[in-house]
Amino acid sequence: MVDAAPEPKVNMGQPAPRIDGRLKVTGAARYASDMPVANPAFAVLVTSPIAKGKVLSIDPASVLDMPGVLDVLTHQNASGEVKAATMISQGGTASTSIRPLETDQIFHDGQIVAMVVADTFEAARDAAYRLKARYFAERPSAGFDAPGAQERSAKDASEKHEDPQVGDAEQALATADVVVEGWYETPTQHHNPIELFTTTCLWSGAELTVHEPSQTVYGLRAGLAEQLGMDQQDIRIVSRFIGGAFGSKGAITPRTALVAIAARRLGRPVKLVTTRDQGYTVATYRAETRHHVRLGASRDGRLTALSHEGWEVTSRPDAYMVAGTDTTARMYKVPNVFTKVNIVHADRNTPGFMRSPPEVPYMFALESAMDELAFKLDMDPVELRRVNDTMNEPIKGLPYTSRSLMQCYDAAAEAFGWSGRDRRPGSMRDGDWLIGWGCATACYPTQLAPAAARVRYRPQGGVRVETAGHEIGTGAYTVVAQMASEKLGVPLEDVDVVMGDTQLPPAPVAGGSISTASVCSAVALACERIIGRLVARAEPQTTASVGGPGAGLSGWTIAQGKLIGPGGEFHDVGELFKALGAGAIEEYGEFVPHGSSPDALAGLYAGKSGITGGSRLKDRIQYAFGAEFVEVRVHARTREIRAPRLVGAFAAGHIMNPRTARSQLMGGLIWGLGSALHERTEIDVRAARYVNDNLAEYLIPVNADVAEVKVILLSEEDQLVNPSGIKGLGELGNVGTNAAVANAVHHATGKRIRSLPIRIEHLLDA
Repeated sequence: MVDAAPEPKVNMGQPAPRIDGRLKVTGAARYASDMPVANPAFAVLVTSPIAKGKVLSIDPASVLDMPGVLDVLTHQNASGEVKAATMISQGGTASTSIRPLETDQIFHDGQIVAMVVADTFEAARDAAYRLKARYFAERPSAGFDAPGAQERSAKDASEKHEDPQVGDAEQALATADVVVEGWYETPTQHHNPIELFTTTCLWSGAELTVHEPSQTVYGLRAGLAEQLGMDQQDIRIVSRFIGGAFGSKGAITPRTALVAIAARRLGRPVKLVTTRDQGYTVATYRAETRHHVRLGASRDGRLTALSHEGWEVTSRPDAYMVAGTDTTARMYKVPNVFTKVNIVHADRNTPGFMRSPPEVPYMFALESAMDELAFKLDMDPVELRRVNDTMNEPIKGLPYTSRSLMQCYDAAAEAFGWSGRDRRPGSMRDGDWLIGWGCATACYPTQLAPAAARVRYRPQGGVRVETAGHEIGTGAYTVVAQMASEKLGVPLEDVDVVMGDTQLPPAPVAGGSISTASVCSAVALACERIIGRLVARAEPQTTASVGGPGAGLSGWTIAQGKLIGPGGEFHDVGELFKALGAGAIEEYGEFVPHGSSPDALAGLYAGKSGITGGSRLKDRIQYAFGAEFVEVRVHARTREIRAPRLVGAFAAGHIMNPRTARSQLMGGLIWGLGSALHERTEIDVRAARYVNDNLAEYLIPVNADVAEVKVILLSEEDQLVNPSGIKGLGELGNVGTNAAVANAVHHATGKRIRSLPIRIEHLLDA
């Protein structure tokens, strides 16, 4: 084995290469905008140059006589065409309540004010640039501290929100031996997937087909049906591959319905691909946050109090929030906890999910404060976490299904060489470079959702798996195939997987690290039913005694064309098929996770993911954990910052594929490095407009920034999270990395940076 394909440990699958890898590297994989349609027209969006005000006039006639121009949609001729859709925060799939082209009112910079459609993309783009529009601009509120921004508590904004609390944190802080207090900030960040936001719509009578990169094809269908006033069954969404999403393609954006309306008006397919800068305002982003954290502890390091208050920016009309205190309140053993989340309404587009939405900003604040406490106590940061480790969360006392946090710390610390760390800031040096070592906790709730899958098994023709799950670049095709391969005893290359289409059995959103656990559980159920059918033919007396096919048939497996019983007895699968008079067995699996509502499965078919788990459960709490260690080097003269080493150890239950798991976690670590040192969407606070809305000026890590990244996968078994024991890890890797970097910078320089990203100018006086 090599680093890219780690040797499987106990409770891990094989590190199989991606079954769709060849398609992707050869260009044969078709993404949404690649899908061929006959005689398409092309659409280009026109977006607002102001953040607040009104459209005074817009003149479609100024471009309609240009060669090739077919139509111009504005609020003057399309108002009321797009109906309201249920917001994500209310259990729907809409990313914003701002309806496109509904009125002349401008809510944010980059709001859609028109869509030009032409015979060619070039003609549409030219007309969009030439379209004459006049605006009345008002003074916008860009965010925190801006005049006109409105703050309110999350509880007032949403009846569903809870601020976790227990004990008396104020009294405990007042009597604590040691107290640390700090204000922390994280910036606006944008997803910037390589595949832009694209939509192709075509009608066949009253039926609509949409090709769009989506993390939730059933959810997109449900939201679009609301917006267009249609029956969901008359809409088909196709999304075979997604070229990056990270949350930005997990909700319906304002563009989709407009493209569908244009295609219906013209009677021909319409294609739209947004520009890079339009993706900053047409889609969602990670909102900037502020945090006030206070920790109280005894002199031996045991936490006695935690107070965490957070603030998040949202749009003027929407109360979107991520509310990460749900995690920070439960991370360590502390008897007195106070939390509160506030939202600040500003003249911005509505934010949304971005990889590890609540945990990345909120854990940055907590893990930075933990490092400050360790420094004040003159205590090793790893040992501080050890004395506060717990197998029961503190708010309700619920037990963790499994928690291997300290095992992760021990493995990562050993690999990193942590024992060689001198605790004194500025004490480690290599020539002109100040060396700092920092660490932080990684965590992510183990969540699941209902899912369905259809599996067809032929003894000579292999296996076909069908599910409307999503391949967002994480290896979903491969792990789904592996589950069927393992259950039915066929080579991986004999498994065909079809995904990303509402004509297939429903699957939940590919977000919240739920896909592998949820979809693979449905596939496993279907495979077990196939085995049950064969056992019923081979051993009818067995199935009769346990209640029929598929019931209580543990110990029965298929391998090398044989159905093998728990006692070693076996039957030839080919002969069983002959006896059944069948050329194939097809079974349907519907997985419903523990803690789901009674109507969760019906909701799945209606486009609702029905996510449960994490801290939502009444009888237990489910999380995956990790520990991350970072070395930074700060030049003594120039204050240039480098991070030559990142080490992370992670425990996430059953690992379906160590190769794809390592890739996911490595990507998370690198993204976390970018969160700490690079990523920030710059905002002109006077105009409430994004400044660096392109890949040239939006800074992300490149190869030169990432010298060594080591991922350690720990063996962990969890029998409670789901039948397969899969926890999910797609979002785990980039939680805590930003704090580990900030902690390392303090160790190198003695200066505590509480606002991200950390830049040279922050260290000039260190």
